[in-house]
Amino acid sequence: MDGMKRFHIPKAMFRRFSSSVSYVLAWGMVSLLTAYADDVRQLSYNREIRPLLSDRCFFCHGPDAEHREADLRLDVEDAAKEYAIVPGDIETSELVSRITADDPELLMPPPDSGKSLSKEERQLLIDWVKQGAPYEAFWAYVPPERSPMPSVSNEKWAELAIDRWILHRLDEEGLSPSPPADKVTLLRRLSFDLTGLPPTLGEVDAFLEDESGDAWEKQIDRLLSSEHFGERMAMYWLDLVRYADTVGYHGDQDHSISPYRDYVIDAFNTNMPFDQFTTEQLAGDLLPHPTTDQQVATGYNRLLQTSHEGGVQPKEYLAIYAADRIRNLSAVWMGATVGCAQCHDHKYDPYTMRDFYSLEAFFADVDEAQHFKLGSNALPTARPPELEVLSRREREQLETLQTQLKHFENRPEGTPGVAEKIEALKQEIEKLNSSKRRTMVTQAIEPRTIRVLPRGNWLDDSGPIVTPAIPEFLGSLDRESRPTRLDLAKWLADPKEGIGQLTARVMANRLWYLMFGMGLAKNLDDFGGQGEPPVHPELLDHLALEFLENGWDVKRTLKQIALSRTYQQSSTASPELRRRDPENRFYARQSSIRLPAEMVRDMALSVSGLLVDKIGGRSVRPWQPDGYYRHLNFPKRTYVADEGEELWRRGLYVHWQRQFLHPMLKAFDAPSREECTAARPVSNTPLAALVLLNDPTFVECARHFALRVLDESEGTDQARLDHAFRLALSRTPDEQEREVLLAYLNNSRRMFAESPEKAEELSRRQTTATTESEHSLTELAAWTQLCRAILNLNEAITRN
Repeated sequence: MDGMKRFHIPKAMFRRFSSSVSYVLAWGMVSLLTAYADDVRQLSYNREIRPLLSDRCFFCHGPDAEHREADLRLDVEDAAKEYAIVPGDIETSELVSRITADDPELLMPPPDSGKSLSKEERQLLIDWVKQGAPYEAFWAYVPPERSPMPSVSNEKWAELAIDRWILHRLDEEGLSPSPPADKVTLLRRLSFDLTGLPPTLGEVDAFLEDESGDAWEKQIDRLLSSEHFGERMAMYWLDLVRYADTVGYHGDQDHSISPYRDYVIDAFNTNMPFDQFTTEQLAGDLLPHPTTDQQVATGYNRLLQTSHEGGVQPKEYLAIYAADRIRNLSAVWMGATVGCAQCHDHKYDPYTMRDFYSLEAFFADVDEAQHFKLGSNALPTARPPELEVLSRREREQLETLQTQLKHFENRPEGTPGVAEKIEALKQEIEKLNSSKRRTMVTQAIEPRTIRVLPRGNWLDDSGPIVTPAIPEFLGSLDRESRPTRLDLAKWLADPKEGIGQLTARVMANRLWYLMFGMGLAKNLDDFGGQGEPPVHPELLDHLALEFLENGWDVKRTLKQIALSRTYQQSSTASPELRRRDPENRFYARQSSIRLPAEMVRDMALSVSGLLVDKIGGRSVRPWQPDGYYRHLNFPKRTYVADEGEELWRRGLYVHWQRQFLHPMLKAFDAPSREECTAARPVSNTPLAALVLLNDPTFVECARHFALRVLDESEGTDQARLDHAFRLALSRTPDEQEREVLLAYLNNSRRMFAESPEKAEELSRRQTTATTESEHSLTELAAWTQLCRAILNLNEAITRN
């Protein structure tokens, strides 16, 4: 009892003790649970223990001092071992007695907390205490380091560092890598991962015919150099920064921001170093003599949701906007949930309220108040400051036209055709200048006063005034004058004086996610206590350092991943492998991933031949159900779909209405982009299948797909079916597929022959995308039905 008394915790700490009998029962339970072998493996605090304590204990016994129960901290080693843990001694450790107690008044976590420990989890904590309860510095805030290359069972398979770390872990788990995927699957996988589009028939055939040793690397380089690479990467980045074409709150009016999307596409296509990409978005306006692109980049600071309601309280919404910025900044660059410190110190991570508002103070100079006076219910609404700009491509085109004009103006007067050429060039220049788009930008003003808002209450001015500062536990900025957004951007990317190594680790993890569908650390936007530590920490460190030390080179990092044998594995898994590793965390295979919403649309447009291969421009409005906007007010509006080629633009360019996202995008899990989305959910619902069958865009794609099949292949139904499969799936059908689909084709022919009005309805041209078909309506309708079925195949919308 002396040992128990020494480590006795006041009753306020873990509730009250009921009686000494409870102690006897508790120690009896401990004796039962701790009868295990002496050779228990050494546990990892960061990987196995800290996540358990964070989820079950830190809410009451963690970083939040104001709400901490009994003044006990379990997240800090010294504090935990002063009161609750006796290293190596499970008999006198209060932690052990509480997690094994029979008495609900003593049991931890408390039954009414909604949390509990399984028998296996209790045993983990007991084993850990017996091993001395060793703590480790939290993994995310320990600088990445290069570890010695591990030994592996197959040196030839593991020639690259990526493969060596993966195989080392597979060896430990008693698993073996999967065989490589076939060349067609590999090319489709790489094409979707790097461009978001399926490969063409010509690209597939060329790769199959190329038997050179560097055939695969040439495909990687080709796709990385494609302008579609920037579009694919922009899809993901726009999710992170919550890009949308509307304000979000209240009337959800349109606002002007599409040039920012085009800036992001260009940044990835030109392989802009990620540290520069960071600086231009956060503080491009503070750079010396900022370029047009650098000003456009600062639209990042204006992407948040705003309200244009007549009675809005500016002070309230400026506080809302400021908090929104910090939530997004910390999620995107730091992999942190600093937003949880808006009303109290963070429950799980070492961020304080003062940290939150000090970060907010960096953005106190962002001019976001003009719309309270100038904003309106117009479409688009005004959100000054704004600029009228041409895109980079349009500016290059304008420069070319002006050079040509100057050349012809210097020709001798009377030269035949010169006057006409000059007039034509002037008209082109005038037309190009008239296509300028407005876009929100950041302009610095005198910084507003920022206070800590008690409980996040914008009406309470009693909190202390704060100036720009980084989170205290991460150091300080040594500046003689007030730190700026430019200082913040540099700190985020500086590996020596800032947290550049953390930023690199966060981004490297996301690049891995884009190539495997799962990050090495599962939680892409939370490297904190509620996140999950990486399954392959040494590999993540390796990727982060490679990314950092090679100039923040995104394309190089993606290429290194694509070159690995790990990436090139088959996604087919045995039942035993799926049982052992259902989420594919060990990477003994590749992943099968349902395509993101935009890529589902792009796949159908590409296969049908309708896709308009144009980069950038205003947002477009494809067909959507009538009356879908009927609940939108201020102003009331009627959706009018675009015409012509704008109907066939990639999903990246579809108008993003936050409150009423396009139904097709919504059915395939695209986010509303009210907050940072680092990983989209993936659902499997009948609604998605119905969209593929009945959305007018997909019906029209199926019709043009059918026309393409009929026009490009001659002869038998079997030959045409083979061609359709190659267009959509890059392969020919097997015998069973051929039998089923040819029977379906013939059934469709009979149905449309008996009901020609149905054939006419299905085959009726909705647009002027193609010329009239020479094929009969019955035949075109039957093949359209078949092509609808092919586009609805799981394989068509899956990256394997």
